[in-house]
Amino acid sequence: MKLGTKRPSAFDLVIAVGGLALVLLAAQNLGSALAALRGEGTWGTFTAHRVECVQHPGHEQCTWLGEFRAGGQVRPEVAFYGADREAFVPGQTARAFDTGRRGHVYGPGGSNEWIMVALLLVAGLGLAARPVIRLRRGTARTTEAAGAPRAPGG
Repeated sequence: MKLGTKRPSAFDLVIAVGGLALVLLAAQNLGSALAALRGEGTWGTFTAHRVECVQHPGHEQCTWLGEFRAGGQVRPEVAFYGADREAFVPGQTARAFDTGRRGHVYGPGGSNEWIMVALLLVAGLGLAARPVIRLRRGTARTTEAAGAPRAPGG
Protein backbone atom coordinates (compact mmCIF):
# COMPACT_ATOMS: atom_id res chain seq x y z
CA MET A 1 0.00 0.00 0.00
CA LYS A 2 1.30 3.44 -0.92
CA LEU A 3 1.58 6.16 1.69
CA GLY A 4 -1.52 8.34 2.05
CA THR A 5 -3.76 6.09 -0.05
CA LYS A 6 -5.70 4.51 2.80
CA ARG A 7 -9.45 4.99 2.32
CA PRO A 8 -12.15 5.30 4.96
CA SER A 9 -14.18 2.19 5.62
CA ALA A 10 -17.92 2.00 5.03
CA PHE A 11 -18.36 2.12 8.81
CA ASP A 12 -16.38 5.38 8.99
CA LEU A 13 -18.54 6.89 6.27
CA VAL A 14 -21.76 5.87 8.05
CA ILE A 15 -20.44 7.39 11.29
CA ALA A 16 -19.52 10.61 9.46
CA VAL A 17 -22.96 10.87 7.83
CA GLY A 18 -24.61 10.29 11.22
CA GLY A 19 -22.42 13.02 12.68
CA LEU A 20 -23.41 15.43 9.92
CA ALA A 21 -27.08 14.62 10.58
CA LEU A 22 -26.58 15.54 14.26
CA VAL A 23 -24.88 18.80 13.25
CA LEU A 24 -27.82 19.67 10.98
CA LEU A 25 -30.33 18.83 13.71
CA ALA A 26 -28.46 20.99 16.21
CA ALA A 27 -28.07 23.86 13.74
CA GLN A 28 -31.82 23.90 13.05
CA ASN A 29 -32.59 24.32 16.75
CA LEU A 30 -29.68 26.53 17.78
CA GLY A 31 -31.37 29.88 17.10
CA SER A 32 -34.55 29.17 19.05
CA ALA A 33 -32.62 27.49 21.90
CA LEU A 34 -30.38 30.55 22.32
CA ALA A 35 -33.39 32.88 22.07
CA ALA A 36 -35.14 30.83 24.79
CA LEU A 37 -32.02 31.04 26.97
CA ARG A 38 -31.91 34.83 26.66
CA GLY A 39 -35.68 35.34 26.90
CA GLU A 40 -35.84 36.87 23.42
CA GLY A 41 -38.98 36.66 21.36
CA THR A 42 -42.51 37.95 21.13
CA TRP A 43 -44.03 38.34 24.59
CA GLY A 44 -47.67 37.57 25.18
CA THR A 45 -50.03 35.42 27.24
CA PHE A 46 -50.42 31.65 27.39
CA THR A 47 -53.84 30.31 28.40
CA ALA A 48 -53.75 26.69 29.58
CA HIS A 49 -56.42 24.38 28.16
CA ARG A 50 -55.37 20.83 29.01
CA VAL A 51 -52.47 18.75 30.27
CA GLU A 52 -51.13 15.65 28.50
CA CYS A 53 -48.93 13.25 30.43
CA VAL A 54 -46.80 10.27 29.44
CA GLN A 55 -45.83 7.63 31.97
CA HIS A 56 -42.27 6.31 31.97
CA PRO A 57 -40.94 3.73 34.44
CA GLY A 58 -40.67 5.71 37.67
CA HIS A 59 -41.33 9.03 35.96
CA GLU A 60 -44.16 11.09 34.51
CA GLN A 61 -43.67 13.79 31.89
CA CYS A 62 -46.46 16.28 31.39
CA THR A 63 -47.06 19.09 28.91
CA TRP A 64 -49.63 21.83 29.14
CA LEU A 65 -51.28 22.71 25.85
CA GLY A 66 -53.15 25.91 25.24
CA GLU A 67 -53.33 29.14 23.33
CA PHE A 68 -50.71 31.84 22.98
CA ARG A 69 -51.77 35.43 22.28
CA ALA A 70 -49.44 38.29 21.43
CA GLY A 71 -51.01 41.45 20.04
CA GLY A 72 -53.29 40.30 17.25
CA GLN A 73 -51.50 36.98 16.80
CA VAL A 74 -53.12 33.80 18.17
CA ARG A 75 -51.35 30.44 18.20
CA PRO A 76 -53.70 27.61 19.20
CA GLU A 77 -52.47 24.25 20.47
CA VAL A 78 -49.01 25.25 21.63
CA ALA A 79 -47.13 23.67 24.51
CA PHE A 80 -45.77 25.66 27.43
CA TYR A 81 -42.17 24.49 27.76
CA GLY A 82 -41.18 23.01 31.11
CA ALA A 83 -44.61 23.04 32.78
CA ASP A 84 -45.43 19.99 34.91
CA ARG A 85 -48.87 18.66 35.90
CA GLU A 86 -49.30 21.13 38.77
CA ALA A 87 -48.13 24.22 36.86
CA PHE A 88 -51.61 25.27 35.67
CA VAL A 89 -55.30 24.68 35.97
CA PRO A 90 -57.44 24.86 32.83
CA GLY A 91 -58.15 28.50 31.93
CA GLN A 92 -55.21 29.89 33.90
CA THR A 93 -53.03 32.39 32.09
CA ALA A 94 -49.32 33.12 32.35
CA ARG A 95 -46.84 35.47 30.78
CA ALA A 96 -44.89 33.73 28.01
CA PHE A 97 -42.76 34.43 24.96
CA ASP A 98 -42.55 32.91 21.51
CA THR A 99 -39.14 32.32 19.91
CA GLY A 100 -40.63 31.11 16.65
CA ARG A 101 -40.17 27.43 17.52
CA ARG A 102 -43.10 25.52 16.16
CA GLY A 103 -45.37 24.15 18.86
CA HIS A 104 -43.70 25.73 21.93
CA VAL A 105 -43.72 28.90 23.96
CA TYR A 106 -41.60 29.64 27.03
CA GLY A 107 -42.20 31.11 30.45
CA PRO A 108 -40.25 34.06 31.88
CA GLY A 109 -37.52 31.68 33.11
CA GLY A 110 -36.60 30.70 29.56
CA SER A 111 -35.05 27.33 28.87
CA ASN A 112 -31.87 25.29 29.14
CA GLU A 113 -32.42 23.57 25.79
CA TRP A 114 -29.19 25.11 24.55
CA ILE A 115 -27.26 22.55 26.61
CA MET A 116 -28.70 19.61 24.65
CA VAL A 117 -28.26 21.48 21.36
CA ALA A 118 -24.61 22.18 22.20
CA LEU A 119 -24.03 18.52 23.14
CA LEU A 120 -25.61 17.39 19.86
CA LEU A 121 -23.42 19.83 17.95
CA VAL A 122 -20.21 18.68 19.66
CA ALA A 123 -21.11 15.00 19.26
CA GLY A 124 -21.98 15.52 15.60
CA LEU A 125 -18.74 17.36 14.88
CA GLY A 126 -16.77 14.65 16.65
CA LEU A 127 -18.45 11.86 14.72
CA ALA A 128 -18.13 13.69 11.41
CA ALA A 129 -14.41 14.28 12.05
CA ARG A 130 -13.72 10.68 13.12
CA PRO A 131 -12.80 9.33 9.66
CA VAL A 132 -10.43 12.26 9.01
CA ILE A 133 -8.74 11.79 12.38
CA ARG A 134 -8.39 8.04 11.83
CA LEU A 135 -6.93 8.55 8.35
CA ARG A 136 -4.42 11.12 9.65
CA ARG A 137 -3.35 8.82 12.47
CA GLY A 138 -3.07 5.89 10.07
CA THR A 139 -1.04 7.93 7.59
CA ALA A 140 1.24 9.23 10.36
CA ARG A 141 1.84 5.69 11.63
CA THR A 142 2.52 4.44 8.11
CA THR A 143 4.93 7.33 7.51
CA GLU A 144 6.73 6.64 10.79
CA ALA A 145 6.98 2.95 9.98
CA ALA A 146 8.35 3.66 6.49
CA GLY A 147 10.95 6.13 7.78
CA ALA A 148 12.02 4.18 10.85
CA PRO A 149 15.45 2.54 10.62
CA ARG A 150 15.34 -1.22 10.57
CA ALA A 151 16.93 -3.22 13.33
CA PRO A 152 20.03 -5.20 12.41
CA GLY A 153 19.15 -8.65 11.19
CA GLY A 154 15.54 -7.62 10.38
